[in-house]
Amino acid sequence: MDIKKIIEYLKGYDGRPLKLMEVCGTHTSAIFKNGIRDMISPKISLISGPGCPVCVTPTAYIDACIAFASGGDQKLLTFGDMMKVPGSLGNLSENRSELEVEVMYSPFEVIEKAKAEPHKLFGIAAVGFETTVPVYALLLRKAREEGVENIRLITALKTVLPALEWICENENDVDGFICPGHVSVITGIHVYDEMAEKYNKPFVVSGFEAEHILVAIYRIVRQIERGAGASENLYRNAVRDEGNPKAMAAIDEVFERGPALWRGLGEIEGSGLYLRGEYAAYDGGSRDLTEDMDLPEKCRCGDVIVGRIDPDQCPMFDGGCDPMSPYGPCMVSTEGSCGIWYRNRH
Repeated sequence: MDIKKIIEYLKGYDGRPLKLMEVCGTHTSAIFKNGIRDMISPKISLISGPGCPVCVTPTAYIDACIAFASGGDQKLLTFGDMMKVPGSLGNLSENRSELEVEVMYSPFEVIEKAKAEPHKLFGIAAVGFETTVPVYALLLRKAREEGVENIRLITALKTVLPALEWICENENDVDGFICPGHVSVITGIHVYDEMAEKYNKPFVVSGFEAEHILVAIYRIVRQIERGAGASENLYRNAVRDEGNPKAMAAIDEVFERGPALWRGLGEIEGSGLYLRGEYAAYDGGSRDLTEDMDLPEKCRCGDVIVGRIDPDQCPMFDGGCDPMSPYGPCMVSTEGSCGIWYRNRH
C-alpha cells in the first residue's frame, strides 16, 4: 500500500477510539513538524510518553549535582540541557556563580581535564537511556586503562523497558506504542516481544520521517483491528532485530540494574543503571537518590510523562512554566513534550 492510501485509510478510520503513545521526544517533534495529527482520524489520539531522559530526572538528582559542584576541588561537567533543570535549591545555571560547573560537548573531554588537574575531582552528570549509556561505559573503560582515577559519574541513567512495563500495568487505555528508534538501535526489537504478547498490544519501531511515522500508525491500527499484539521493526536501515550486541555487552560489563526514581512517577524497579564491581569506584553518589521532593499540586509532570494529559492541559503550561523559566524538566529539554508543545502552541 502506498503512502497516499495509508493516509486515506488513517483519515477515514471510524473504529473505536484509540490512544497510541509515541515514546520518543524526537517522534513528538516530528509529529508536530509534519502535521501528522491533521492527516489521521480524530479517533486516533497520539500521546507522548517517557522518552526524554532529562524529563524524568528527579529533583533529588539536580540537588546531588549542585552538592558535588559546590565541593572543594571538585568540578561538574554537564550537557547544556541540564543547566536549567530545576532542583529544590534552584538549577545549575542559577547557582553557577557559586559552583564549579562547565558545559561539555563530549563526556570524553573529562579524561584530559582530569589528567591536567590530578588534584581535582571531576564529576559528570550522566543522564540518558540505552542510547547514550554505552558512551559512559566506554569512557570508564578508557579511564581505567589510562589509570585516571579522579573521575566520578553522578548517574541518572535509565532503561526504557521498565517504564513501558509500568505504563502497561497502570495505564490501561494506551492501545499501542510507537517505540523509540534511537533506543532500539541499541536494544533491538526482541526486547518488546514479551510485553507485546503479555499485554496484547502492538510495539512498532519507527524512523523519524513523516512517512515512517504514518506507516507505523497504520501498522498499529491494523494490528489492533485484528486483535493482535506483536512487535514490528519498520526502521531496518538503522535497527537490527538483535540490536547492537557490542554496545549491550559494554553496558552489562560496567552497569547493573536497580530501582530508580522517575520524576512524577516515583520509583520503578529495575529501571536504573548503576556502576558495578571495579567500576563502582567511579560512582559519585548515584545510589543515594532514594527520595524526591513532592511536586506542587499544579505541576502535572507525571501525568504528562505517561500521556494522561497533553502538556497544554497542565495548569502551569505557559502560566508559571515556560522555556525561559521552566518549573519542570519536560519544558527544558528540546525533546521534552512540554517544550515541544510550547514551541508549537500556535
